[in-house]
Amino acid sequence: MIIAVDGPLASGKGTIARALADHFGLPHLDTGSLYRATGLAVIEAGIDPADAGACARLAAQLDLAAIDEDRIRTAEAGAMASRVAAIPQVREALFDLQRTFATQPGGAILDGRDIGTVICPDAEVKLFVTADAETRARRRWEELRAKGEALSFETMLEQTRERDARDAERTDAPMKPADDATLLDTSSLSIDAAVATAIRIVEKRQKA
Repeated sequence: MIIAVDGPLASGKGTIARALADHFGLPHLDTGSLYRATGLAVIEAGIDPADAGACARLAAQLDLAAIDEDRIRTAEAGAMASRVAAIPQVREALFDLQRTFATQPGGAILDGRDIGTVICPDAEVKLFVTADAETRARRRWEELRAKGEALSFETMLEQTRERDARDAERTDAPMKPADDATLLDTSSLSIDAAVATAIRIVEKRQKA
């Protein structure tokens, strides 16, 4: 069984995907980490993000096992991730890695922005997790503050809206719900309630 969980930044899709993986005993891949790792590599190499070829070469060299989750979860890496994710050559370089993970025996759960539309259009279950921009910005702002990053809420909200626009308006694999995806709005839901709702959605699709 392949489960695709898509949605914008800080919608809760990662938390939900990890919980679904635990509940159903499936391996999980946060595909956003691939773009964050690529973005971090671009920053550290001092490469111009407008150099599509150089960015794609870094993406092609990614090693899943070597990704440092703490280092890729900064606001700077997230902002660069959104920029490199808009590069078709980067998306192409990472496609096979994601597809191979998804099609392993027994299935898998992947979360991202184009899983149900591009990476796994054949997924048995597709969720599109969302929340209003203010709620998502506050979640991310509080997360970064806990890590010691100095960033105002207003700046975080502006960055969230900019990233939403970039992700939704890019010509290659724009972020949007798959036609057969189930929408899950977490704006007013607790983590437990959101996870419970997602589990019910998957179980309902399984029975169908």
